[in-house]
Amino acid sequence: MGRKTKNSKVIKTTKEKLYSAFTQSKALETWLVPGEMTGKVHSLDLSVGGGYEMSLFYPESDKESKGKTQEKEDRYIAKFLELKPFEKIVQTIIFDTEDSNMKGEMKMSVYLESIGNATKVTIAFDNIPIGIGLKDNEDGTKSSLEKLTEFVE
Repeated sequence: MGRKTKNSKVIKTTKEKLYSAFTQSKALETWLVPGEMTGKVHSLDLSVGGGYEMSLFYPESDKESKGKTQEKEDRYIAKFLELKPFEKIVQTIIFDTEDSNMKGEMKMSVYLESIGNATKVTIAFDNIPIGIGLKDNEDGTKSSLEKLTEFVE
């Protein structure tokens, strides 16, 4: 079955605004990065079979975390498997790393469900590499969902 996590949050905004936040470079750079990390989208092709390349950077003040790609950087390529506007995004994520514990194709599925004047956002990960702690993945996703809330509300 693979290693999995799933987080949900109800956000007081429309599915359209949330879908936009998941599909625009500047938006992803702002909210997708957990904690005090920063992000940079290097390229974006918003089509099935396309995707984006992104780097997440650890703050210099973080003396404990080690990047998967370079000392303070986690770089990955996401490929869109499904884009159903305002409802669902499915993508694979492959980290740029030499660490065998971080290799593999992780799947991220995003579901947007209207609930009154709000939207329930669910982010599910499947096939999480063994080198990523499940609690760390959940905590990072919770942090990103909080930043997403601030970004869109």
